[in-house]
Amino acid sequence: MEPGQKIQTADIPATPSPNPQDIDEKNYEVIDVTFPEGGLQAWLTVMGGWMIVFCTFGAIQSFGVYQDYYTRISLSDQSPSHISWIGSVQIFFLFSGGIISGKLFDDGWFKGLLLSGSLIYLVSSFLLSLAQPHHYYQNFLAQGVGMGIGMGIIFLPTLSVTAHYFKRKRGLVMGIILSGSSVGAVVYPIMINHLFNGSSGFAWGVRAVSFLDLGLLVFANLIMKTRLPPRNKDPNAKPVNTRAILTDTPFWIALFGILLAFWGLFVPFFYIQTFAVTHNLPGFLQTYALSILNAAGFFGRTLPMFISDIYGPLNVIIPITLISGCLVFAFLGATNVGGMLAFAILYGFFSGGFVSLSAPTAASFSKDIGEVGTRLGLMTFVSSFGLLTGNPISGAILHPPEYIWIRPVVFSAVTVLGGVFFLLIARQIQAKRRNTQRL
Repeated sequence: MEPGQKIQTADIPATPSPNPQDIDEKNYEVIDVTFPEGGLQAWLTVMGGWMIVFCTFGAIQSFGVYQDYYTRISLSDQSPSHISWIGSVQIFFLFSGGIISGKLFDDGWFKGLLLSGSLIYLVSSFLLSLAQPHHYYQNFLAQGVGMGIGMGIIFLPTLSVTAHYFKRKRGLVMGIILSGSSVGAVVYPIMINHLFNGSSGFAWGVRAVSFLDLGLLVFANLIMKTRLPPRNKDPNAKPVNTRAILTDTPFWIALFGILLAFWGLFVPFFYIQTFAVTHNLPGFLQTYALSILNAAGFFGRTLPMFISDIYGPLNVIIPITLISGCLVFAFLGATNVGGMLAFAILYGFFSGGFVSLSAPTAASFSKDIGEVGTRLGLMTFVSSFGLLTGNPISGAILHPPEYIWIRPVVFSAVTVLGGVFFLLIARQIQAKRRNTQRL
C-alpha cells in the first residue's frame, strides 16, 4: 500500500474493499491509515506473537497428555469429566479474558498486559510443579485458573497488534502467529510424555516446561511493540460505536456459529491419547497421536489463512468447519494405525483452519480499525463458554470405564456442524448488506 492511500475501514481484516458506491455512509467511515506491510519491527512483533501463542494456545492443545496422565496416575481418584475441567477452565480464561484485554489493548495498555499476563502465567506454571498427587484443587487452581488467567491477559492483544502493521497480509500474518500453537502442541506432548514417564517425573517435567516458557515470554516482551496510537490518545479518533456492535445481527449470528463449533471442536484433542490407550494402539501412537494431530494443524493454520486473504475469511471458514464436523465421525474408525494416522492428519489440518479463521472472521465485521479489539474480545468471550463446557460434557457421557466413544463423537460432530448452519445464515445477511459475495 502506498503512503497516504485511503482504505475502506469496512474491510477488516484482509477482505476485498467494497466499491465506494456500495458503502452505507451512515455506518462506514473512510479514514487515512497506512500499513507498512512489513519491516523489521513488524516482523519482530510477529515473531514475539508466535512465541506467545506457542506458550499459551500450544500448551492448551497439549492438555490431552495431562488428561491421560492425571486419569491413570496422579488424579486416578477423579473421573475424566472432573479432570477435563482443568483444561476447560484454562481455555475458558484464555478466550473469555479477551473481553477485558481487548478493550485495554484498544486503550493503549499493550505492554502492561503483556508483562502482567506473562508473570501470572509463569508463577502459576511453577506452582503447578508443586502440586501433590490426588490433590485435585492444587492442579485446578494452578493450571486451570492461574495459567488460564495469565493466558487470557496476553492472548488477544498478541493477535490484535498485527492490525497495526498489516492489512493486505493480515490474514496470512495472523495464521503465521497462530501456527505457533501447532508447533507448541507438537513439542509439548513429546516433551511432557518423555519427562513425566522418565526419570524427571511430574514435578521436574513441569519445571522444564516452565523454564522454556520463561525464555520465550521474556524475549517476546522485549521485541513486541505497537505502532498506532490508542484511541483515547488520538484526537482524531472517533469512539467505538458499542451500540452498533451490539445490534449487528449478522455479527452475532456468526458468533453463535463459532460458539457451537468450538463447543465440540476440541473433544478429539482432549481424548485422542486416551482413545489410543483404550484401543491398545501401538505405543508410538499412544505417545505421538496428539503431536501428529497438532503438526497437521500447523498447515491448517497457514494455508487457509492465505486463501482467506483472497476470498475472504467468512467464505473460507464455512467449508473448513463443515469438513471438520464430518471428520469427527471418522474418529470412531481410528482403531488401527492407518485409521488413527489418517484421522489425526486430516482433523488436525481442518480444525486448525477453523481456529485460525475464527478471529479474522469476527474482525471482518468491523467498520473501523478501532473496533477490531472489541469485536475479537466479544468473539473470544462468547466462544469461551462452549470451550468451558464441551470437554467435561464429553467426559461425562463417555462413561468410563466402559468408554462408550460414540456418545462424545456424536456430540462433537453435531455441535460443529450446527456452527456451519449459523455461519451460512450470517454470510447470506452480510453479503446482502455489503452487496458483494467476497466476505
